[in-house]
Amino acid sequence: MNTDKIYAESIAKEYAPSGNSKIIALRKLDAKAKRPSAIFTYTFGIISSLIAGLGMCLSMQVIGGTLPLTILGIVIGIIGFTCCGINYPIYKKMLERGKKKYAFEIVQLAKEISEEK
Repeated sequence: MNTDKIYAESIAKEYAPSGNSKIIALRKLDAKAKRPSAIFTYTFGIISSLIAGLGMCLSMQVIGGTLPLTILGIVIGIIGFTCCGINYPIYKKMLERGKKKYAFEIVQLAKEISEEK
């Protein structure tokens, strides 16, 4: 194997001008449709997990050791786990909305690309 040749070809592909800008535009539109739902889902999931963790710490008396804090921890934990549970349905709805928003442009661009080849 000539690894130098393979490496040189991969570097050349990186710097070569891209002749198919429609494919790049299609990828950007696809990412634009999916990105907001992904950002929200990760952010909401992380925050929900932290809330659930705080609730578990309070309910297991790792933080605080009194009965009112334990009860508060149970309530906070239930809220955190509920938010974790509804995260995926919210993601699906947001993704569906994003796909609907850009569907016409994506389908039109995909048809143009498929007709060229």
